[in-house]
Amino acid sequence: MMRVFLRDNALSLGFGLLFLLSLAGQAFAGLANYNDGRLSHAAEPVGLLDYLASADFAVDVAENWQSEYLQFFLYVFATVWLLQRGSPESKPADRVGLETDEDQQVGPHATANSPKWAKAGGWRTGIFSMSLGLVMLGLFLLSWLAQSVAGMSAYNAEQLTEFGDPVSWFGYLVSSDFWNRTLQNWQSEFLAIGSMAVFSVYLRQRGSPESKPVGAPHRATDESG
Repeated sequence: MMRVFLRDNALSLGFGLLFLLSLAGQAFAGLANYNDGRLSHAAEPVGLLDYLASADFAVDVAENWQSEYLQFFLYVFATVWLLQRGSPESKPADRVGLETDEDQQVGPHATANSPKWAKAGGWRTGIFSMSLGLVMLGLFLLSWLAQSVAGMSAYNAEQLTEFGDPVSWFGYLVSSDFWNRTLQNWQSEFLAIGSMAVFSVYLRQRGSPESKPVGAPHRATDESG
Protein backbone atom coordinates (compact mmCIF):
# COMPACT_ATOMS: atom_id res chain seq x y z
CA MET A 1 0.00 0.00 0.00
CA MET A 2 2.79 2.44 0.87
CA ARG A 3 4.54 1.74 -2.43
CA VAL A 4 1.32 2.44 -4.33
CA PHE A 5 0.76 5.64 -2.36
CA LEU A 6 4.29 6.86 -3.08
CA ARG A 7 3.95 6.03 -6.78
CA ASP A 8 0.57 7.74 -7.13
CA ASN A 9 1.70 10.86 -5.28
CA ALA A 10 5.36 11.02 -6.31
CA LEU A 11 5.07 14.40 -8.05
CA SER A 12 3.50 16.25 -5.11
CA LEU A 13 5.69 14.47 -2.54
CA GLY A 14 8.84 15.13 -4.55
CA PHE A 15 8.15 18.83 -4.93
CA GLY A 16 7.03 19.03 -1.31
CA LEU A 17 10.40 17.66 -0.23
CA LEU A 18 12.24 20.05 -2.55
CA PHE A 19 10.20 22.91 -1.07
CA LEU A 20 11.16 22.00 2.50
CA LEU A 21 14.84 21.58 1.61
CA SER A 22 14.86 24.90 -0.25
CA LEU A 23 13.08 26.67 2.61
CA ALA A 24 15.60 25.27 5.09
CA GLY A 25 18.45 26.39 2.85
CA GLN A 26 16.92 29.85 2.56
CA ALA A 27 16.60 30.03 6.35
CA PHE A 28 20.29 29.31 6.95
CA ALA A 29 21.55 31.46 4.08
CA GLY A 30 19.20 34.28 5.09
CA LEU A 31 20.36 34.04 8.70
CA ALA A 32 23.99 34.39 7.65
CA ASN A 33 23.19 37.39 5.46
CA TYR A 34 21.01 38.97 8.17
CA ASN A 35 23.74 38.61 10.78
CA ASP A 36 26.32 40.06 8.39
CA GLY A 37 24.12 43.13 8.16
CA ARG A 38 23.72 43.34 11.93
CA LEU A 39 27.46 43.04 12.51
CA SER A 40 28.12 45.83 10.02
CA HIS A 41 25.88 48.02 12.20
CA ALA A 42 27.65 46.90 15.39
CA ALA A 43 24.62 44.86 16.50
CA GLU A 44 24.63 41.41 18.06
CA PRO A 45 23.90 38.45 15.75
CA VAL A 46 20.68 36.50 16.31
CA GLY A 47 19.96 32.79 16.46
CA LEU A 48 18.04 30.74 13.91
CA LEU A 49 14.74 30.73 15.81
CA ASP A 50 14.82 34.49 16.27
CA TYR A 51 15.50 34.93 12.56
CA LEU A 52 12.66 32.57 11.58
CA ALA A 53 10.30 34.71 13.67
CA SER A 54 11.57 37.96 12.14
CA ALA A 55 9.84 40.15 9.59
CA ASP A 56 12.91 39.92 7.34
CA PHE A 57 12.50 36.17 6.89
CA ALA A 58 8.72 36.42 6.54
CA VAL A 59 8.82 39.05 3.80
CA ASP A 60 11.46 37.15 1.82
CA VAL A 61 9.28 34.02 1.88
CA ALA A 62 5.96 35.75 1.24
CA GLU A 63 7.16 37.82 -1.71
CA ASN A 64 8.10 34.62 -3.54
CA TRP A 65 4.89 32.81 -2.64
CA GLN A 66 2.64 35.61 -3.86
CA SER A 67 4.32 35.77 -7.25
CA GLU A 68 4.06 32.01 -7.76
CA TYR A 69 0.35 31.93 -6.93
CA LEU A 70 -0.24 34.98 -9.11
CA GLN A 71 1.47 33.14 -11.97
CA PHE A 72 -0.80 30.11 -11.65
CA PHE A 73 -3.94 32.18 -11.12
CA LEU A 74 -3.33 34.19 -14.28
CA TYR A 75 -2.33 31.12 -16.28
CA VAL A 76 -5.40 29.15 -15.22
CA PHE A 77 -7.75 31.97 -16.22
CA ALA A 78 -5.82 33.25 -19.24
CA THR A 79 -5.74 29.85 -20.92
CA VAL A 80 -9.55 29.83 -20.95
CA TRP A 81 -9.57 32.67 -23.50
CA LEU A 82 -6.04 33.13 -24.86
CA LEU A 83 -4.43 30.74 -27.33
CA GLN A 84 -0.91 29.81 -28.37
CA ARG A 85 -1.07 27.79 -31.56
CA GLY A 86 1.21 24.79 -31.31
CA SER A 87 1.47 24.78 -27.51
CA PRO A 88 0.41 21.62 -25.63
CA GLU A 89 -0.95 23.86 -22.86
CA SER A 90 -3.25 25.84 -25.16
CA LYS A 91 -6.70 24.87 -26.32
CA PRO A 92 -7.43 24.70 -30.04
CA ALA A 93 -9.22 27.70 -31.57
CA ASP A 94 -12.61 25.98 -31.67
CA ARG A 95 -12.67 25.57 -27.87
CA VAL A 96 -11.98 29.16 -26.79
CA GLY A 97 -14.00 30.21 -23.76
CA LEU A 98 -15.86 28.30 -21.06
CA GLU A 99 -17.02 25.53 -23.44
CA THR A 100 -20.39 23.78 -23.26
CA ASP A 101 -21.79 21.83 -20.32
CA GLU A 102 -21.49 18.70 -22.42
CA ASP A 103 -17.81 19.34 -23.08
CA GLN A 104 -17.19 20.00 -19.39
CA GLN A 105 -19.35 17.09 -18.15
CA VAL A 106 -21.44 19.16 -15.74
CA GLY A 107 -25.09 19.00 -14.70
CA PRO A 108 -27.04 16.47 -16.78
CA HIS A 109 -23.88 15.67 -18.74
CA ALA A 110 -21.94 14.55 -15.65
CA THR A 111 -20.79 10.94 -15.46
CA ALA A 112 -21.18 8.48 -12.61
CA ASN A 113 -17.64 9.26 -11.47
CA SER A 114 -17.95 13.05 -11.72
CA PRO A 115 -17.52 15.06 -8.48
CA LYS A 116 -20.79 15.74 -6.62
CA TRP A 117 -20.65 19.48 -7.19
CA ALA A 118 -20.19 18.94 -10.93
CA LYS A 119 -23.50 17.04 -10.94
CA ALA A 120 -25.38 19.38 -8.59
CA GLY A 121 -25.96 22.30 -10.96
CA GLY A 122 -26.66 25.87 -9.85
CA TRP A 123 -24.28 27.85 -7.66
CA ARG A 124 -22.38 24.79 -6.46
CA THR A 125 -21.40 23.78 -9.97
CA GLY A 126 -20.64 27.43 -10.77
CA ILE A 127 -18.23 27.71 -7.83
CA PHE A 128 -16.68 24.30 -8.43
CA SER A 129 -16.14 25.13 -12.10
CA MET A 130 -13.89 28.05 -11.07
CA SER A 131 -12.51 26.59 -7.83
CA LEU A 132 -8.93 26.09 -9.02
CA GLY A 133 -8.52 29.69 -10.15
CA LEU A 134 -10.34 31.06 -7.09
CA VAL A 135 -8.10 29.14 -4.68
CA MET A 136 -5.00 30.36 -6.51
CA LEU A 137 -6.35 33.93 -6.37
CA GLY A 138 -7.09 33.60 -2.65
CA LEU A 139 -3.61 32.24 -1.89
CA PHE A 140 -2.05 35.03 -3.95
CA LEU A 141 -3.97 37.73 -2.07
CA LEU A 142 -3.20 36.20 1.33
CA SER A 143 0.51 35.85 0.61
CA TRP A 144 0.62 39.35 -0.89
CA LEU A 145 -1.03 40.67 2.28
CA ALA A 146 1.53 38.78 4.36
CA GLN A 147 4.31 40.30 2.26
CA SER A 148 2.95 43.80 2.82
CA VAL A 149 2.64 43.39 6.60
CA ALA A 150 6.01 41.68 7.06
CA GLY A 151 7.64 44.07 4.60
CA MET A 152 6.31 47.07 6.52
CA SER A 153 7.74 45.69 9.77
CA ALA A 154 11.14 44.98 8.21
CA TYR A 155 11.18 48.38 6.49
CA ASN A 156 10.28 50.24 9.68
CA ALA A 157 12.93 48.35 11.66
CA GLU A 158 15.53 49.46 9.12
CA GLN A 159 14.20 53.01 9.24
CA LEU A 160 14.59 53.11 13.02
CA THR A 161 18.19 51.90 12.85
CA GLU A 162 18.93 54.76 10.46
CA PHE A 163 16.92 57.27 12.54
CA GLY A 164 14.25 57.56 9.85
CA ASP A 165 10.50 57.82 10.33
CA PRO A 166 8.40 54.63 10.29
CA VAL A 167 5.56 54.37 7.78
CA SER A 168 1.99 53.15 8.07
CA TRP A 169 0.73 50.07 6.23
CA PHE A 170 -0.88 52.24 3.56
CA GLY A 171 2.31 54.27 3.34
CA TYR A 172 4.30 51.10 2.78
CA LEU A 173 1.89 49.93 0.06
CA VAL A 174 2.84 52.93 -2.08
CA SER A 175 6.53 52.79 -1.22
CA SER A 176 9.29 51.91 -3.67
CA ASP A 177 10.46 49.09 -1.37
CA PHE A 178 7.12 47.27 -1.61
CA TRP A 179 6.80 47.60 -5.37
CA ASN A 180 10.45 46.79 -6.02
CA ARG A 181 10.03 43.54 -4.08
CA THR A 182 6.76 42.81 -5.87
CA LEU A 183 7.64 43.65 -9.46
CA GLN A 184 11.03 41.95 -9.47
CA ASN A 185 9.16 38.71 -8.80
CA TRP A 186 6.29 39.36 -11.19
CA GLN A 187 8.48 40.10 -14.19
CA SER A 188 10.37 36.82 -13.77
CA GLU A 189 7.12 34.82 -13.53
CA PHE A 190 5.65 36.44 -16.64
CA LEU A 191 8.88 35.85 -18.55
CA ALA A 192 8.93 32.18 -17.55
CA ILE A 193 5.28 31.62 -18.56
CA GLY A 194 5.66 33.37 -21.89
CA SER A 195 8.90 31.55 -22.66
CA MET A 196 7.37 28.17 -21.84
CA ALA A 197 4.37 28.87 -24.07
CA VAL A 198 6.64 29.65 -27.04
CA PHE A 199 9.37 27.06 -26.42
CA SER A 200 6.82 24.24 -26.11
CA VAL A 201 5.68 24.93 -29.68
CA TYR A 202 9.06 24.06 -31.19
CA LEU A 203 10.88 22.00 -28.54
CA ARG A 204 10.05 18.59 -27.07
CA GLN A 205 10.59 16.61 -23.87
CA ARG A 206 9.88 12.96 -24.52
CA GLY A 207 7.38 11.46 -22.09
CA SER A 208 6.42 14.75 -20.42
CA PRO A 209 2.76 15.85 -20.42
CA GLU A 210 4.07 19.42 -20.63
CA SER A 211 5.43 18.64 -24.11
CA LYS A 212 3.88 17.45 -27.33
CA PRO A 213 4.88 14.01 -28.63
CA VAL A 214 8.32 14.23 -30.23
CA GLY A 215 6.94 13.64 -33.71
CA ALA A 216 3.95 15.98 -33.42
CA PRO A 217 3.87 18.88 -35.91
CA HIS A 218 4.86 22.29 -34.55
CA ARG A 219 1.36 23.64 -35.28
CA ALA A 220 -0.36 20.82 -33.38
CA THR A 221 -2.17 22.30 -30.37
CA ASP A 222 -3.52 20.70 -27.17
CA GLU A 223 -1.46 17.53 -27.45
CA SER A 224 0.61 15.97 -24.66
CA GLY A 225 3.47 13.50 -24.91
